[in-house]
Amino acid sequence: MCDSVKKDITIDLKGVSTKEKLQILLKQNLDFPDYYGENWDAFWDTITGLVELPEKITFEHWLDIEKTITIEANTLKEMLNNFNKKYPMMKSEVTYK
Repeated sequence: MCDSVKKDITIDLKGVSTKEKLQILLKQNLDFPDYYGENWDAFWDTITGLVELPEKITFEHWLDIEKTITIEANTLKEMLNNFNKKYPMMKSEVTYK
């Protein structure tokens, strides 16, 4: 895993209305590799073996994606919760605004 991880990031979800846009935004903001598959299996594989998540992630405009792409929002939240439970030493504090 990469040693040069950002400690605190904010991901602005304003205008994100598709799962494809969400995946691209996650890829860009979390410094995923170019070959990232832009799907939830690839997301899990990437956060558990390829990149280190920031210590703190803040999602701005969270309610926007909860309304427009509800399943994707729920999946992202569930994956981050599962990650924090399974890897408490690498836990990332996540805030949804």
